[in-house]
Amino acid sequence: MNTSDAIEMIRDAVGVSAGVWADLGAGTGTFTRALTKLLGAGSIIYAVDDDARAERALRELSSSSSGNVQVTAVNADFTRPLELPGLVRAEAQLDGILLANALHFVRDAENVLSRLVKQLRPGGRMIVVEYDGRAASRWVPYPIPASRWLRLAESAGLTEPTITATRPSSYSGILYTAVAMRPIVSE
Repeated sequence: MNTSDAIEMIRDAVGVSAGVWADLGAGTGTFTRALTKLLGAGSIIYAVDDDARAERALRELSSSSSGNVQVTAVNADFTRPLELPGLVRAEAQLDGILLANALHFVRDAENVLSRLVKQLRPGGRMIVVEYDGRAASRWVPYPIPASRWLRLAESAGLTEPTITATRPSSYSGILYTAVAMRPIVSE
């Protein structure tokens, strides 16, 4: 998938013009690049991956990022407690989290999502790009069909789970993008 394809997959799910985002399991940065095109000036994107080769690519991306959007490469495993430079871990400070082709590597997706949701600001968006109609394999060990995403989102405390884009996968099944929101609590 190239950056243009990634933009089309997440455009409707992102739905905002600026903010502080984390691209978790960012790999070499295809979806990070897409976020830089969709988010407005002054935005910050934390591109997080625990693979050394991916981290090098993300560091190159962060050093070449435009002045409008700041990209910070972070070497970390998003399935563990996450510390992002300049943010306080215990506080909800992210406007959005993107998990593109990453959550299907997590055995306990529900527990990880529940923990990550706490880092979203009220009204913040959790976006996943995953496969529907694909059997488990070494490349997608824990598939998350679209119907399961709806239940996962709700059990993690997210609201309004919606599928915003689909396209045939080059490998098998359908690739889908879904978004859900951290509820805004009125006092």
